[in-house]
Amino acid sequence: MIDVTHQINAVRRSLGTRVLEAGEARVQSISQTYDTTVEDLWDACTNAERIPRWFMPVSGELRLHGRYQLEGNAGGVIERCDPPKGFAATWEFGGQVSWIEVRMSPAPEGGARLELDHIAHVSDDLWAQYGPGATGVGWDLGLLGLAMHISSGASVPPEMSTEWTKTAEYRRFAELSSERWREASVAAGTDPEAASAAAERTTGFYTATE
Repeated sequence: MIDVTHQINAVRRSLGTRVLEAGEARVQSISQTYDTTVEDLWDACTNAERIPRWFMPVSGELRLHGRYQLEGNAGGVIERCDPPKGFAATWEFGGQVSWIEVRMSPAPEGGARLELDHIAHVSDDLWAQYGPGATGVGWDLGLLGLAMHISSGASVPPEMSTEWTKTAEYRRFAELSSERWREASVAAGTDPEAASAAAERTTGFYTATE
């Protein structure tokens, strides 16, 4: 059993903007503190043998300027690497290029804190349709997998990516994650009604059954 409410509450989410050469980009930030060391957290997020235990299979060269590929998902190039403090990489998926920046640091309350920024040029139409939850729920699921791996040292069961998505527990997780991203969107200045409509569509996407 997963303590869905505890995991959702353990994560911090915020939205912002950043000016890049191609113009203003949206910045989606998510963070969580784990009961481990910075060095172990770094290893969990950069070791090709450990990443599949909580995220998804990865191939390529996990080094500075190396190209990586997550199975069935994004790939890209590692643009910055500063062990064990963090790394940055392109996030290339569906013909679109965005960027991720990951930081690890000692948490004031103990343990190690992971902070991830996802920086992307997102059209106003797409943002209005789904809001930050479109990718935010996915990042929440990633941090959940990491939490399970860090707490047990074991691999996340394969059925988590198949059978679990059919359960009421998963539906509750997706609903709460989508709601928290709605709250972050409103806090960033989005009209509450528009944010709620986008969150409803995102929740429907993640919880749709065949």
